Amino acid sequence: MIHIPLWKRLLIWAICALGILYAMPNMFYSRVEGHNDAAAAIAAAGGTATPEQTAALGQWPDWLPSDLVNLGLDLRGGAHLLAEVQVGDVYASRIDAMWPDVRDALRPLRDQVGNVRRQPSPPGVLRVAIENPAGMQQALTAVQALAQPLVTLTGVGQTDLQVTAEGDTVVVQLSPAERAATDNRTIQQSLEIIRRRVDEVGTREPTIQRQGEDRILIQVPGIGSAADLKALIGTTAKLTFNPVVNRTTDAGANPGPRNLLLPAADEPGVYYIIEQTPVVTGEDLVDAQPAFDQNNRPAVNFRFDPAGARAFGDYTANNIGAPFAIVLDEEVISAPVIQSHIPGGSGIITGNFSVEESTELAILLRAGALPAEMTWLEERTIGPELGQDSIDAGSLASVIGMVAVVFFMIACYGWFGVMANVALAINIALIFAVLSVIGATLTLPGIAGIVLTMGMAVDANVLIFERIREEIRQGKGPSRAIEIGFEKALSAIVDSNITAILTAVIMFWIGSGPVRGFAVTLGIGVLTSMFTAVYVTRLIIATWLAFRRPKSIVV
Repeated sequence: MIHIPLWKRLLIWAICALGILYAMPNMFYSRVEGHNDAAAAIAAAGGTATPEQTAALGQWPDWLPSDLVNLGLDLRGGAHLLAEVQVGDVYASRIDAMWPDVRDALRPLRDQVGNVRRQPSPPGVLRVAIENPAGMQQALTAVQALAQPLVTLTGVGQTDLQVTAEGDTVVVQLSPAERAATDNRTIQQSLEIIRRRVDEVGTREPTIQRQGEDRILIQVPGIGSAADLKALIGTTAKLTFNPVVNRTTDAGANPGPRNLLLPAADEPGVYYIIEQTPVVTGEDLVDAQPAFDQNNRPAVNFRFDPAGARAFGDYTANNIGAPFAIVLDEEVISAPVIQSHIPGGSGIITGNFSVEESTELAILLRAGALPAEMTWLEERTIGPELGQDSIDAGSLASVIGMVAVVFFMIACYGWFGVMANVALAINIALIFAVLSVIGATLTLPGIAGIVLTMGMAVDANVLIFERIREEIRQGKGPSRAIEIGFEKALSAIVDSNITAILTAVIMFWIGSGPVRGFAVTLGIGVLTSMFTAVYVTRLIIATWLAFRRPKSIVV
């Protein structure tokens, strides 16, 4: 008789029972993000529940596992966007912010260069005219001192600024090397901000990746439409802190050069004239949380990074008694008067917020503002009916594959084939259980991985059964033949499955999107098939032998 300790038997059956339990919600729940409440679940998926779905959701007890397998864009539907990042906007804002530094650098040279004034220039270029052209070399040297060295693959030697002279004008712009580095940083920052914004609203497993030099591909399953996705991503939440020049009720007032005329968010008909160049921006924020002000009204607490805190603290120390505009998306939401020096870089944003609005604002501020505008080149809404066709096709392929495997195992190995098929069914349940628990996304290639796993799962049983046949031919008894068959086939099973796992790991590591979906289901399927083929099948056979006690077996 095959000896399996009682604790091991109980552990194997417990794992199988848990796997079936965790896989069962997928039979009752609609394909949503894993909510227990039917209305909230279907609303989160952007659809409406049928009476059958609502009844199924209500039948599942709350105290049982309720995690579901998430469906990918190709199965569930969703939104597809292709955006082009306008990296030129970053050049313009970067150079525009250089003007105060250039002005301060030239101030000590007033005797050599005379008065300095900023001239109109195209975006990304700063032109500063000096009164005395004879002092041009000193001016160039002072401005070039503002440049920072760049570390490139060829070593240190390039700087981030290109400073030249055109007559009596100092021209400042980003160097070609800095432009290339800025392009890369802008795309990476945009990718991260888009990912954080999508993740903040609870959408799982989006595809957000770079395409080409300045394009980003965004695919989000389960979202209602491409317009909804654009609204989510396009919410800039651009926060700046600007000095206030004046306050007016004239909507057509001329703000003057380098100034902006912006409306007050809380006071209809009131406008603020503010300096265009901010003191600090939302990019310097490290945290933002919903809170309540001293009057118990919803507000948002914020905190700057060290650089932002230093700039914020220096400005408040030098401008006590002056108003300071907090600008959000080109609206002045608050313009408090600086009462004292504010060190530490912390503050609070107040306004006529509701609790929901303050929470949403905090989320957007934490996610950050997009560094550059995005132009939408392609947008598609993929309906769930297309996904249903894919699901039906995948289900049909799975059924055909499973039926073929079942008949093959029974035809070749008889009763042992039946026991292998039982283990195969448990294996499929374990795959869905693991996918549900880890929150993985099932795509059409993932279904192909499951179909492939079914064939690979019985491959281990074929090795074991063939070894058992060899031992029986050599005159071994039933129990001994089975014991030796499992022992001698184990090394071959482990070797073949390790290579499959390595392949899945490599595919997941270097692949993206559907390739990763295939790698996930393949890797999980290989692990679960090793467990069911080696342990579950052996336990089923051992249980059968204990009850039947045959003198001989036919494999």
